[in-house]
Amino acid sequence: MATNYELEKRKYVLGGVAIAIVLVYLLRLFSLQMLSEDFKRNADSNAFLKRIQYPARGAISDRHGKLLVYNQPAYDIMVVMNEQVGVDTLDLCESLSITPEWYARRMEEIKDRRRNPGYSAYTQQLFMAQLSTEEFSRFREKLFRFSGFYVQKRSIRQYQYPYAAHILGDVGEVGPEDVKRDDYYQGGDYIGKLGVERSYETQLRGVKGSEILLRDARGRIKGRYKDGEFDQAPVPGKNLTLGIDLDLQALGERLMSGKLGSIVAIEPKTGEVLCMVSNPTYDPRLMVGRQRGKNFNILGRDPHKPLLNRAIMGQYPPGSTFKTSQALTFLQEGVITPATSYPCSHGFHFGHLTVGCHGHGSPLPLVPAIATSCNGYFCWGLYHMLGNRQKYPTVQDAMTRWKDFMVSMGFGYALGIDLPGEKRGMIPNAAFYDKAYRGSWNGLTIISISIGQGEVNLTPLQIANLGATIANRGYFITPHVVKAIEGEPLDTLYTKPRYTMTDRRWYEVVAEGMRAAVTGGTCRLANNSQYEVCGKTGTAQNPHGQDHSVFMGFAPKDDPQIAICVYVENGGWGATFGVPIGALMMEQYINGTLSPASEARASELENRHLYKPFVYAEPDSKQ
Repeated sequence: MATNYELEKRKYVLGGVAIAIVLVYLLRLFSLQMLSEDFKRNADSNAFLKRIQYPARGAISDRHGKLLVYNQPAYDIMVVMNEQVGVDTLDLCESLSITPEWYARRMEEIKDRRRNPGYSAYTQQLFMAQLSTEEFSRFREKLFRFSGFYVQKRSIRQYQYPYAAHILGDVGEVGPEDVKRDDYYQGGDYIGKLGVERSYETQLRGVKGSEILLRDARGRIKGRYKDGEFDQAPVPGKNLTLGIDLDLQALGERLMSGKLGSIVAIEPKTGEVLCMVSNPTYDPRLMVGRQRGKNFNILGRDPHKPLLNRAIMGQYPPGSTFKTSQALTFLQEGVITPATSYPCSHGFHFGHLTVGCHGHGSPLPLVPAIATSCNGYFCWGLYHMLGNRQKYPTVQDAMTRWKDFMVSMGFGYALGIDLPGEKRGMIPNAAFYDKAYRGSWNGLTIISISIGQGEVNLTPLQIANLGATIANRGYFITPHVVKAIEGEPLDTLYTKPRYTMTDRRWYEVVAEGMRAAVTGGTCRLANNSQYEVCGKTGTAQNPHGQDHSVFMGFAPKDDPQIAICVYVENGGWGATFGVPIGALMMEQYINGTLSPASEARASELENRHLYKPFVYAEPDSKQ
């Protein structure tokens, strides 16, 4: 009888399909029972309750040991979804002072894996965060009625003083991206959002612990599993000591009241930030507890941007404070000597081009030019540097050399401070001008950069760091707000000197010019009989309104303890706000207090407001 090959083939095909189906089922069973945690969680949840023990977050103190940030107890309501049996939701809502609508919405949010990536019906999920001790006490009396609901004790941040919000930052609930990025977190955990709380999150957060509790057949807790043999104690976070001087910070915020701008003070020898004021500011205590989100939105509506840290995010023309960097560059490159004099007949004049200046003696050598803040002197210096074809084959080569000096002084790139969000400012290069002017430009085209105008932008931190570099006579240590980490060394970035391209001897000359500015030039209001102050004013042109008032300086001259930048938006002349504020800040830090006359001056400056605070309107209740 003839063989039916078609039937034979079908037999093998059907057999293969059957084997494939069996294999798929076996693989799926292996996956569910051996690889998936779901069944294990389900089984374990019948007998055990694994409760996370949250560590105490590290405390934060100022340089003198004053406690700035600490912890206080709070309570979270947790829920295990598959244990909710016969819960009276109306009674639960009344006990927690929430509406049934909020309850339903919150339950949907918990089960939404896009918003809560770590969701499991067998493990505790955050239902309601940060109950106070009083709220918890009222709820605890009824807790036995609500199966599947538990209380998790933890701590929340408390900020001792209404200062330094931009430095300290705050702590808030993790988002989905935080959970995906780091498996330390699960939904409902807290993480540093801004400031030091964010940049030192891994040191501050500590290590979670856990305890395993036994359940009976009805799910009731019967005690610790094997007397806690498998429990893990949490490891507290590390404490931080900041370089901030709280009294100096408080004075700075007081002096900047009603003004837009920033104050940054640095200890030159260490790079530690002594104060960092950004105004308008806010009370960090607003960003604690369940009202954090509401307050954050209110602050976000303020057109003056109190959430913006102007000290590291504001990018401004540095004005005449920048002339010190030009003097250092011209001296090192041999464009000038300290004795070189340039004319200034109420400004720099070349053909039809004029850069104006105030009245002073002419011609001037370098030290008096710094003291009087002569525009003409530094315009001539840049013109001669960029036009020197014996040393630089092209203007592009000269410009590249100029930019290299600026970068070595900490301009054009983020310095690397240990706070999130630092901006880099703007130092133009040859390619920038080739594109802007189609390759046809020279020193006259861009002459305004020599006096800190034009395309040059710096942050207040970079200007303060320039002061620290001159104070150190040629090097700086990357500015940082954290002075010490408990049991851990600082990053080497914050301990190693960074040297510029200019020799120490030229820094001595510039320091003499800054001293002359205080004794008989534009910074006379900063003079103090107890110590030698060196300073440089700036009046930065502002195309959008009144000029900005700027001051950069350090003191004492030969043993610098503080370098400072004061930047007051729309403050006018540098001597109007920048110099007197800077003088008071240096006096406070060096002497530890203000004299009666200085205190009177501080009160006067405190009450001179340049803008009207934003009035927060209550949201429409109908919306």
